[in-house]
Amino acid sequence: MDTLPALLKGLIIGFSIAAPVGPIGLLCIRRTLADGPAHGFASGLGAASADAVYGAIAGFGVALVTDALLGAQVALKLVGGLMLLWLGWSTLRARPAERAAEARGGGGLAGAYASTFALTLANPATILSFAAVFGGLGVSAGDGSSTGVAALLVAGVFTGSAMWWLGLSASVGAFRRRVTPAAMLWINRVSGAVLGVFGIAALASLL
Repeated sequence: MDTLPALLKGLIIGFSIAAPVGPIGLLCIRRTLADGPAHGFASGLGAASADAVYGAIAGFGVALVTDALLGAQVALKLVGGLMLLWLGWSTLRARPAERAAEARGGGGLAGAYASTFALTLANPATILSFAAVFGGLGVSAGDGSSTGVAALLVAGVFTGSAMWWLGLSASVGAFRRRVTPAAMLWINRVSGAVLGVFGIAALASLL
């Protein structure tokens, strides 16, 4: 496998993993509408970074880290579920004017990035998906050439994922000015309720 195919495969994998709309996609859309495309893209970059971390762990065969994270699934799912419930509640109660004022504060972008990074890391089973994909492509960390291929794939995964989030935040941002405060209030309510459902589902999976 030479350089170009490895990068292209990584791009496709990253784009495909990011594209399904789940809690992260919902957060990205909602934050783009409420706070602007930069906040939506920062949220997406947090998820892309976590995907790259898990892709690297799977691609480079860091077995001890993988086993430790998979062994901590229950605790991580608990944390992730509680985070989703908190985000759902805060979104449900948010008022458009208050959120706009908050976005003009200093740490908005960093907070948007950190929250989605943590949420995505709270799903360590993602490692298994990457391990299956990389294994199907014949990539392991057993020799130097495979290690280089794994690095290119991980770079492609991050870039492909980031491209999706950039496109999503830019396209949603194009309609932002057409969203009235009343519509944004309902978007907050619906988004908060859906995020809460995701959180409840995550916690229910522990039973």
